[in-house]
Parts: sequence; structure tokens; C-alpha cells
Amino acid sequence: MKIGDIFKNKVLTTSFEVFPPNDKVGLDQVYNCLDTLTLENPDFISVTYGAGGNTKGRTVEIAERIKSQNNVEALAHFTCIGSKKEEIDRVLNELEKNNIENILALRGDYPIDRDLEPGDFNYAKDLIKYIREKKGDKFSIGAAYYVEGHRETNDLLDLFHLKEKVDTGVDFLISQIFLDNEFFYSFRDKLEKLQIDKPLVAGIMPVTNAKQIKKITSLCSCTIPKKFLKILEKYEDNPAALKEAGLAYAIEQIVDLVASDINGIHIYTMNKPETAKKIIDATGIIRK
Repeated sequence: MKIGDIFKNKVLTTSFEVFPPNDKVGLDQVYNCLDTLTLENPDFISVTYGAGGNTKGRTVEIAERIKSQNNVEALAHFTCIGSKKEEIDRVLNELEKNNIENILALRGDYPIDRDLEPGDFNYAKDLIKYIREKKGDKFSIGAAYYVEGHRETNDLLDLFHLKEKVDTGVDFLISQIFLDNEFFYSFRDKLEKLQIDKPLVAGIMPVTNAKQIKKITSLCSCTIPKKFLKILEKYEDNPAALKEAGLAYAIEQIVDLVASDINGIHIYTMNKPETAKKIIDATGIIRK
């Protein structure tokens, strides 16, 4: 089923994100993670493509497994930076062959450990346009948005780029990580003025260790609220307490967003299903 159609039939969706195996996480661990997440009855599970596409070889394989064995809709991340049209065509055909109907179209991050050969696509809007031209409505296409603006642009330009992506053929939008809901509400107001009315999904990452904070702020320029800074200061020398406090903070964030009529909650699991399960258990009643 296309995710765009799911939003037509549900007031609120719940979904998870996993990443393909790497040098720290094996394929069996990824599959075990998926099996555990499936028990929480998500509306869909997304699979990342990797920075610079360095894990893209497994994205289609895992997406197919989610759909065929876990019986959950799969959302395949698809980055275009450095890609040629021939490669994009190949992946699109693979997705179609494996009955994957949903794509999260992204530009992708430049790899930090190697040079990237020039490709035929510079931005996500170019990929979205190309998919629509080649495949029509075969896929339901989602795109990313940055609640606090993309780190490479300013707020106004970022909104302009988002409007371009939506007008090119996007069905739904999933946010990058944010920790302050007030930024989201301000952002949503701006989208209404721009007449962007696609379903908005909030991407939530439960911050359970201090290392994650550095990664979050470096990747997406996410502001650390004073409330969360106090948590870090109090529990930085107590990993177990920090984990529980970070979990509680994510749950509070979700409760507030659901009360404010968010269209979907997307949990960045970091392939740790037990954390996602605790969040779902804690918010189960208010999500019904």
C-alpha cells in the first residue's frame, strides 16, 4: 500500500527507521530488530541509504524483507547525490520488481571519508521530478524537511526549496531530528502560509547517550533546549540515568505533538528496538 494512501485513512501514523548492516551491526541484528519492531504494529518502516550511498546495496533487500516477511509497508530511502541516471533507473526498477511502492527522495550527505564523483542530480527536487517523469504514480514519494532550516541554507531559502519539492510531486513529509517542539509549531505555521498542506511526520530520536548529542548537532544543526541541557548536566556521569531521562524526554515530546494534531510520529530507532518499544508502550493510549 502506498503511504500517501495510508495518510488518507488515518489521523495519526506510527513508523520506525532502521539502517542497513555495517561494520558494527550485522544483517542478523537488523532482521531481529525488524521482527521486534513489527510487533508494535507500525504503519511503515523506513530503511536508510547511507551517507553518499555507501550502504545502498542493502536498502532494497531489507525493504523487500520488511514487506514480504514482516508484512509491513516499507519506505526505501533514495539519495541522488553523485548518482547517474543509469543508476537511478536501475534502483527504481529494483524497487518496482520487489513491489516496493514508497520512496523517501533525498539529496543525501556528502561523504566525509572520500571524494564524490559528479552525478546527474544536485537536489532532491531533481530526483523527485525524474521519478515522476519515469514512473508516474507508481511510487508514493516522501521528502525530508528541517524544522530549524537546513544547515547549508537560510530559513527563507530552505522553505523555498521545500515548496519546490512539494510542487514537484511529494505525497508526505518527514522531519529531520528536532528537540524543541516550539520550533516545529512555528515551522508548521510558515507552511500553512505557503499553502503546503502535505501530511507532516515528526522525526523523533530518543537521545540516550551524550555521544548522540554531538552527532545530532553536527548533522542537522538541531538546537539543544535549556530543558534538555539540564538533563545532560545532571546525568552526564550516570549513563543509565541519562538513558532513562532521554527516553522520558522523547515520550513527553511525542505526547505534546500528538495533542497538537501531528500527522505522524517517526522514531529513529538506531536499530535499538527495545527503546522504540518503550516509547510505543508509553504513548499507546494517546495515539489511539
